[in-house]
Amino acid sequence: MEAIDGLLYGLGVAFTWNNLLAALVGALAGTLIGVLPGLGPTAGIAMILPLSYALDPTSGLIMMAGMYYGAMYGGSTTAVLINMPGESASVITCIDGYKLTKKGRAGAVLTIVAIGSFVGGGLSVLGVMLFAPALANVGLLFGPAEFFALTAGGLLLFSRISGGTLAAGIFPMAIGLMLSTIGQEMVTGADRFTFGVQDLTLGVELVALVVGLYGVTEIMSVVESLQKQGKPIPVKLKEMFPSREEWRRSWGPYGRGTAIGFVLGLLPGPSATMASFASYRLEKGVSKYKEQLGQGAIEGVAGPETANNAAATSSMVPLLALGIPFGSVTALMLAAMMVHGVQPGPMMMTSHPDVFWGVIASMLIGNAMLVILNIPLIGLWVSLLRVPNHVFLPIILMVATVGCYSVRNSMVDVYMLWVIALIGYALRKLEFQLAPMVVGVVLGPLIEKHLREGLFMSLGDVSVFYTSPIAIGIWSVVIFVLILEPLRAIFAKLFGIKVKKLIPESSE
Repeated sequence: MEAIDGLLYGLGVAFTWNNLLAALVGALAGTLIGVLPGLGPTAGIAMILPLSYALDPTSGLIMMAGMYYGAMYGGSTTAVLINMPGESASVITCIDGYKLTKKGRAGAVLTIVAIGSFVGGGLSVLGVMLFAPALANVGLLFGPAEFFALTAGGLLLFSRISGGTLAAGIFPMAIGLMLSTIGQEMVTGADRFTFGVQDLTLGVELVALVVGLYGVTEIMSVVESLQKQGKPIPVKLKEMFPSREEWRRSWGPYGRGTAIGFVLGLLPGPSATMASFASYRLEKGVSKYKEQLGQGAIEGVAGPETANNAAATSSMVPLLALGIPFGSVTALMLAAMMVHGVQPGPMMMTSHPDVFWGVIASMLIGNAMLVILNIPLIGLWVSLLRVPNHVFLPIILMVATVGCYSVRNSMVDVYMLWVIALIGYALRKLEFQLAPMVVGVVLGPLIEKHLREGLFMSLGDVSVFYTSPIAIGIWSVVIFVLILEPLRAIFAKLFGIKVKKLIPESSE
C-alpha cells in the first residue's frame, strides 16, 4: 500500500465514531494530565492502560497516542501561566513564556503554542506517513540475529542516552530485565520465580509497574516537595489573539522546530525534551531577535513547543515500523499492542493495516481537535490549576489503585504497585533513571525470544549474532554511543579542555 493510499485508508478508519471519540478523550485527558503539575504523559498513559484493554486495538492506541501529544500541549499551559512546567518537555517554555505572561501576553502566547503544536504535529504526521513504510521495508531484511541486535542494542543505547551517568541507566535496566523473567517461560511454559504465587505466572503486570514507577512515585515526590501552587492569571477570550508581529515572528521557529523535532523523535532517548532544548538553542543562534530570548521573546515559545509535539509524533515511527520503543510512552504502547495480539514491526502494515494507518491518521485529526477545543477551554484549565494538591492527589491515587486492580482483578498487582512505587521513589532519590526499567521489562521477553530463535536456526552457533552485516552495523553504533562519554572525559583530562557533555541530563 502506497503512502498516500495508506493515509486515505487510515483516515477512513480514524473517522469512525468510536475512533473519533477515542482521539477526543485521549487529547482532552492528555491536556489535563499535562496541565496539572507533577504528572506527565507516562503517568497518564499508565492510568488509562487498563481502559485501553477494553477497547479494540485501534481505538486503544489512538486514545494513548492522543494522550501523549495532548500532554505535550497541556504542559505548556502551566509553564506559561505560573512558571511551572506540566512535564519535562515544557521546562524551556518557562523562560520566555512566563515573562511574556507578566507583560500581559499570556493569551496570545497560549494561542501561538496551540497553533505551533498543530503545525509540528501535523507536518510530522506527513513525515511519518512517508518514512515509516520505507523503514518497514528495510525491516523486512531483518532476521533473529538482526532483531536481537536491534532490541538488545537499543536497550543498552536507551539506558545510556536517557540521561545521567552510565550506572543511572544500567542499574534500573537490569532490574527491569530481571522482572521480565518472572512468570511462564515462553518456550517451555515452565514457571520461573513465581514463589508459588499463582497470579505471578502471567508475569509482572505492566500497569502495576508503570503506575507505581510514575504515577504513585510522582505523587510522593509532589507531597514531599510541598510545592506552593502559583495563582494563575485569568485569561479572557479577547486576549487570545496574537498581534501581526507575533505571528510574523513565529512562522520561522515553527518550521525549524518541526524539522528538529521530527529528526530527534526518530532517535532513542527523551526525544521531546531534547527537541525543545535543541530548538531553543537553534533560535538563539539564528533568530533576528536573539538578544530578546530569555527576556520574553515569542521565538522562545513557538520553536520549542512546535519541536516537542513534532518529536512526540515522529517517535511513533520506530515503534510501528520496527517494533522498538525508544521511550517509556512508546514502551507502554508496545505492551498494549502485544496484549491485543498486534505485533508491531515490518509486517504490521500488511497484517494490521487498520491499526498502522489508523493510528497515523488519527494523530492528524487529534492535533486539529487540540486546536479547536483547547483555545476556548483555556479558562477551564486555569480553573483546574486552582484545585489544591491535598484534594487532587488523593483522587489520582485512588484512580491509579483501582485501575491497577481492574486489569487482572488481583490484589497481588495492588501490592506490587506499592512495592514498585517505593522502589521507584528510592531510585529517584538516588538520581537513577526510571525509563530504562520500564523498557527493560517490555523488551526483555523480545530479546530472549530473538536470542532463542537465532540459536535454534544456527544450531547453537553464536557467531550468527555478529557475522550479519546489519547486526555488525547496529552493534557498531551501540558501542560508539556507549564509549562516547568516556572518550569525552579522557579527552578533557588529557588536554585540559572542558568539553561539553554529549549525553543529555534530562529524561522523560
